[in-house]
Amino acid sequence: MSERASIPKRDPEEVPERENGIEEVTTGSQSVIAALEQAGVEHAFGVQGGAIMPVYDALYDSSINHITMAHEQGAAHAADAYGIVTGEPGLAMATSGPGATNLVTGIADAAMDSDPLIALTGQVATDFVGNDAFQETDTTGITMPITKQNYFADHSDTVGDDVSEAFALAEKGRQGPTLVDLPKDITKGETDQWPNPPKTPETHDEPVEADESAVEAAVTALEDAERPLILAGGGVVKSEASEELRSFAHEQEIPVITTMPGLGTFPETDDLSLGMAGMHGTGAANMAVTNCDVLLGVGTRFDDRLTGGVDTFAPDADIIHVEIDPAEISKNIEADYPLVGDAKRVLEQIDDAMTDAPEADQWREQCQAWTEEYPLTYETPDDEPLKPQYVVETFDELADDDAIVTTGVGQHQMWAAQFWTYEYPRTWVSSNGLGTMGYGVPSAIGAKIGAPDTEVVAFDGDGSFLMTIQELSVAVRENLDITYVVLNNEAIGMVRQWQDGFYEGRRMASEYPWVPEFDKLAEAFGARGFRLEEPEDVEETIQAAREYDGPAVIDAIIDPAENVFPMVPSGGDNGLFALNEQHLEMI
Repeated sequence: MSERASIPKRDPEEVPERENGIEEVTTGSQSVIAALEQAGVEHAFGVQGGAIMPVYDALYDSSINHITMAHEQGAAHAADAYGIVTGEPGLAMATSGPGATNLVTGIADAAMDSDPLIALTGQVATDFVGNDAFQETDTTGITMPITKQNYFADHSDTVGDDVSEAFALAEKGRQGPTLVDLPKDITKGETDQWPNPPKTPETHDEPVEADESAVEAAVTALEDAERPLILAGGGVVKSEASEELRSFAHEQEIPVITTMPGLGTFPETDDLSLGMAGMHGTGAANMAVTNCDVLLGVGTRFDDRLTGGVDTFAPDADIIHVEIDPAEISKNIEADYPLVGDAKRVLEQIDDAMTDAPEADQWREQCQAWTEEYPLTYETPDDEPLKPQYVVETFDELADDDAIVTTGVGQHQMWAAQFWTYEYPRTWVSSNGLGTMGYGVPSAIGAKIGAPDTEVVAFDGDGSFLMTIQELSVAVRENLDITYVVLNNEAIGMVRQWQDGFYEGRRMASEYPWVPEFDKLAEAFGARGFRLEEPEDVEETIQAAREYDGPAVIDAIIDPAENVFPMVPSGGDNGLFALNEQHLEMI
């Protein structure tokens, strides 16, 4: 190991006491685990391997519970979901080379959704770095674009501090993934240095309060508005600002729409709720955003699935944008009133500055009229196969009010977003930005570990389920009470829908006429399997799956022709949404 300047020793008495954990630091790997324990980490998701083995050896004496996943991608998604439901960084661990690269999809997913995640990857010894050694990969180079910060640990005395800082950065400010690459000689190397507690570097800027004059200007626009609207994004969840949002909306009587990551920030049973906006949002939400005159966007990056064409998004509105990351201000939608700061605190600032609620009685009546005019509906003829919307709605009626819903990506994800009623934050766990098929199975594991006393249901599609089905073995081994519902249409349904709508029905590589019987496959894994084909069996089957103490899989054979509506074509006008296939042809 190369020499470097002497590092000041820290007083061991400054290290907090820990129960059933690392009691003495003699190696870099013990320092890594001590750093995690000091940060309060309780669970880790990972897969063993050669280069990471010293860290796992130190984990043997740790208070941290390790869940061995079937694949590293599953570890990343499980850790990501754990971070979503707890608000604390989830921990994913993998070895060098393929172990690290298998984490990349999950890390990118966390980056797109600003989810708190810390990844620890093994690396070959420093003397071998750059020599194409066995299972060597430039992990920091690969992950630099998809992490808030990554680290190549270069000294046994400071490796614990690297981990502590990475943990702090994942959690603070705009949350997101960080990574520490751990060369084997560094983790095996001798040290007696206790790591510092988690702390962000002094150069890290964490905006909290927005500029007072900017708040006053935004408040004036809100008070003068005739058609005000609140758009709640995932940042409301991240900053624990749901109560402030609800209180403000009620006090000012302003209708609320959400992004998909913002589901649960505002109760969908509330009279002011118009539901989710965007490509597959409600008609009321999209009509409201198209016709409002002041839009208060809180904790949203205004992504393309929300906005459609930027020229037609809220075309007559002044935009107030509350965002903790200044890089997101005016990136996609020009902000007339940029308010940089933490959503929770900025909402409080706005609320304190408001003296008059906007006079918007007619606007609220109009929004209610749109809600009645464009309800989320679907046809249920007796001679057609099982409708997926009915499965989701029925499960919603039977489930606990605070049940957590996780999903894969595709049509089933949209039906779960549309036809489940979200009342609380941190109950929607999905791949919103990256759109990662396969997210559903491992994310349900992470969600259940993070919220063991809360009901967890995972809606998946047959194509998405197949991508990470191996993680079902983990749910069985850990005896996790999760209900998986596979909405099985023997296709990559969303791709098939787009091919029918925009590619003249040429279904190239989107149909899966060879999928296995998932109920039988579940039994092979050791889970309980159920097959569901008839509408009259839906309630009984769901109840039986819920009552089973362990992982259960419902293979729901749904109408293969069913599509997701409403739908705004990509880049289209949110106010011109299609309610069915015929509408789509006319847009």
